[in-house]
Amino acid sequence: MLGTIVNTCTILCGSLIGGTLKKGLREDWQEAMIRAMGLAATALGVSTIAKNMPDSVYPVLFIVSLGLGSVVGTALQLEERFVSFADRHSKTKLGKGLSTAILMFCIGTLSILGPIESALHGDNTFLLTNATLDFITAMALAASYGYGIAFAAPILFCWQGAIYLGAGALRDFLTGGLLTEISILGGILIFASGISILQIKDCKTMNMLPALLVPPVWFLCKGLLG
Repeated sequence: MLGTIVNTCTILCGSLIGGTLKKGLREDWQEAMIRAMGLAATALGVSTIAKNMPDSVYPVLFIVSLGLGSVVGTALQLEERFVSFADRHSKTKLGKGLSTAILMFCIGTLSILGPIESALHGDNTFLLTNATLDFITAMALAASYGYGIAFAAPILFCWQGAIYLGAGALRDFLTGGLLTEISILGGILIFASGISILQIKDCKTMNMLPALLVPPVWFLCKGLLG
């Protein structure tokens, strides 16, 4: 859990520094930072998709996952409830920034593979690398959206902690194929979040989160039937 603890602390520190810098940033500078983070999220999403798509054994699975997940998320109004709750306690559009922060911190390949490598092999390399990237990202997002970005830290801790604790018990289930499909979906969600920040199209990314549950269910059913 050492890597996860370090990763959580870097997000808190980055948010503190960025939130402090926000007070000295002109409004047009803050808008520039938001655009920069939108472009960064878009680029990171494309990179993740391009890296994992060639390794997919089920090239249609991510499409089915997105379709089913989006319907479920929309029915539950996940995006609307989350943004409404976040913005209710902030003078800025914290909801959009915080949802982006959570996706970038939690759904990235390093954030998923890191706890697994730590639990199974005692290797924290992925998590420490992820911590460095998250520190910079948290600082940039907090400079635009304020200290509220720090709320992503406990969510990351619970996310990575759950993966860490479950990795040992699910050692045989956590195949490369499953992680590839989850990474593809993660890249798409991060890309969609970037588009939303750039105000190109509001993709309501949080409503797509249930899509991440479809690949595990598919692989579980395949394993039981196979």
